[in-house]
Amino acid sequence: MTDEILSRREGAAGILSLNRPKAIHALTLDMVHAMTAALIEWRSDPAVGAVVIDHAEGRGFCAGGDIAFLRNSAVTDGGVSGRKFFHDEYQLNHLIFTYPKPVVAFMDGITMGGGVGISQPARFRVATENTRFAMPETGIGLFPDVGGGWYLSRLGGRMGQFLALTGARLDGAECLWSGLATHYLPHEALGEAKERIAHGHEPGGVLAALAVTPPHARIEDNAAQIARHFASDRYEDILASLEGDDSEWAAKELATLHTKSPQTCKVALRQLAESAGLTDFAANMAMEYRIASRVLVLPDFAEGVRAVIVDKDNAPQWNPATPEDVTNELLDAIFAPLPADEEWKPL
Repeated sequence: MTDEILSRREGAAGILSLNRPKAIHALTLDMVHAMTAALIEWRSDPAVGAVVIDHAEGRGFCAGGDIAFLRNSAVTDGGVSGRKFFHDEYQLNHLIFTYPKPVVAFMDGITMGGGVGISQPARFRVATENTRFAMPETGIGLFPDVGGGWYLSRLGGRMGQFLALTGARLDGAECLWSGLATHYLPHEALGEAKERIAHGHEPGGVLAALAVTPPHARIEDNAAQIARHFASDRYEDILASLEGDDSEWAAKELATLHTKSPQTCKVALRQLAESAGLTDFAANMAMEYRIASRVLVLPDFAEGVRAVIVDKDNAPQWNPATPEDVTNELLDAIFAPLPADEEWKPL
């Protein structure tokens, strides 16, 4: 076990608190295993009526996965340990998604990447005034994984495609408006919510009783533009649509997209399109594992992490360098089935 997950029982609640504050609780493989073990134990424990996922201290819920570890794997072991991380992380995501007892995730603070993967599959997803939600993977040459294909493809108005491509950050009010959160509570009410759940009260009723009306969701003001400009599953069409709009908003979003990995943007659009047609979350995670196994060792991931996190020069040299250079053959290879003994399977 690891002290980076505080796993405990409080009354009728099993509580998993992320406890890696210096890294904004970014998930390590040990944390993934600790959470998985606790959830499996509590699944058959009649004394546990609900599970709470939160963070112990610090300014974020969970900033993502252990990106430095994944890059090191890509550079030093051909992606072997990185694939193991993805495999087991996705099993945790699926376990939460299919959990027979109510799971409540408190997205109080930064909720990105891997943090999305352990909050979106929860039955109840609580946003606050501190929530900052994003899937920023296009900026580091990865892709919106941990179930991102499933959740984002099911948002209305092409909002998921917009979030996947731009990495835009949503606040708590915007998460509630878009459907990424089920409830909006003030930070100061979270302790009371957890206490009531621990006393055996039904989580949905507890959250409804403590919920407040959030501020105006600012992204709603741009919803029509997002739906229009991000309507296509062809990346070149989206860029052309933005280029044809002389508004300040379109210019800003176009500039943002020009900083992203063309490969990742095309992967994300295909990922969401394929996921939208799936009826089984496990099939989505198997698809995302195939993608992860390939993009982990393609040039853009190591280069993106170098530019954004290691050297911090924010000047990645993407390869392929342009959307036109990301061929259908490359995408087909990224999405192709793995050998049968290497395919992802749920626990």
